[in-house]
Amino acid sequence: MPMDPLSLDYLPKSPTGIQGLDEITDGGFPKGRPTLICGGPGSGKTLLGLSFLLNGARLFGEKGVLLTFEQSVRELSQDIASLGFDLPAMIAENLVIVDHVHLERNEVEETGEYDLEALFIRLADAIDSIGATRVVLDTIEALFAGLSNESILRGELRRLFRWLKARGLTAVVTAERGEAELTRHGLEEYVSDAVILLDHRVQDQISTRRLRIVKYRGSSHGTNEYPFLIDQTGISVLPVTSLGLQHGASAERISSGVDFLDAMLGGRGFYRGSTVFVSGGAGSGKTSLAAKYAEAACARGERCIYFMFEESPQQLLRNMRSIGIDLQPWLERGLLKFHADRPSRFGLESHLAAMYASIRAFSPSSVVVDPVTNLIAVGTILDVRAMLTRIIDDLKNQGVTAFFTSLEEVDGESDMGVSSLMDTWIALRTETRGRERHRGLTVIKSRGMAHSNREEEFVLSDTGVNLAARDAETMLGAGR
Repeated sequence: MPMDPLSLDYLPKSPTGIQGLDEITDGGFPKGRPTLICGGPGSGKTLLGLSFLLNGARLFGEKGVLLTFEQSVRELSQDIASLGFDLPAMIAENLVIVDHVHLERNEVEETGEYDLEALFIRLADAIDSIGATRVVLDTIEALFAGLSNESILRGELRRLFRWLKARGLTAVVTAERGEAELTRHGLEEYVSDAVILLDHRVQDQISTRRLRIVKYRGSSHGTNEYPFLIDQTGISVLPVTSLGLQHGASAERISSGVDFLDAMLGGRGFYRGSTVFVSGGAGSGKTSLAAKYAEAACARGERCIYFMFEESPQQLLRNMRSIGIDLQPWLERGLLKFHADRPSRFGLESHLAAMYASIRAFSPSSVVVDPVTNLIAVGTILDVRAMLTRIIDDLKNQGVTAFFTSLEEVDGESDMGVSSLMDTWIALRTETRGRERHRGLTVIKSRGMAHSNREEEFVLSDTGVNLAARDAETMLGAGR
């Protein structure tokens, strides 16, 4: 049954086509109304507005007009080409019109007769010539650069927004960030139906971008500050998912790849699609368990992607061969893929976007992240926790089993506050007795299944990951 347009809870939306942004705006920008995008220099205002305009023409059959007061068509074409748009071709196909209005500050004469009538005529002509329904004005400051009369400025701003609204145009207006107000003039945010604030910040020499929906009349929307990324694929806003708790829960069990660990987990291993967390100190065996799990997943004929933030793939391959784990054949068969990167090379949102892209391109059944603690180099514990929450939510929605390792602090059992997000938590520890070093493994929790409450001693040798001899006898004797 079609929704009544007069219903109080109905607000038509114009999708942006920008990954993640349509999710947090609950469908896009308000249709037939103006949206304000404000931010400082380099925050991404122009690219966001252009993406909305060009996605509308390319994906949704809505032609558009860009009125730019700063960059020429050639400059815009070069900038947007990096995001995969061919602006000259779209102009040639009458999908969009770009009108560059060149204004110099000394050419704007301030008089009582000043108004935007000429601009309205010029804009209306462009809109009517192709039947445009989307309009982007970039940036609004240039239009009023030479005016100091506040009453004239405010009156013309109101008239501009009323004119756009009266014509039923879905408009995006970009504006520079103000000091006391969101914008320099302090009026645009009040006459716009939606306001989006962009922020580009540098902290500890790491650059990050953030987006926040300041207001959105008549619609529910995300209220948090969301990281967003500009790369060769365009603009993407994170999280991509809604971070809800609507994912399924499989009853299927899969092997950890380690016989005694499967035995400790009721003899059947992990739940498929669950999250597994292995914490421990340096040298306790975290990566060995992760590699063994990856090997087991590939042996089942499933794809596994292994994210590495500490070692190179070749180093891991060499090291694992020393304990009887040969991952090379699975790489050659295309069942295993490594994604290795230094945490300090990007900000957290760039790592998150790269991980999403790799997961979607490879379509794995299992994902290993080793170790998550290295990401603290480019973000706070709260930032890393938020990033992992997004990854976990996305993987659970896809039914992908996730295996995370975490380096434990020497003087405590720090899990970065993420253990509560995990379905299974395995703690490793080492101790020296006499002149020998011993490794122990404990299942702290494993939701939805009976599991051992003992600490089992294990060894790493050329035959793999195995119980110490006396513990093996005890386990076998007890039938566990």
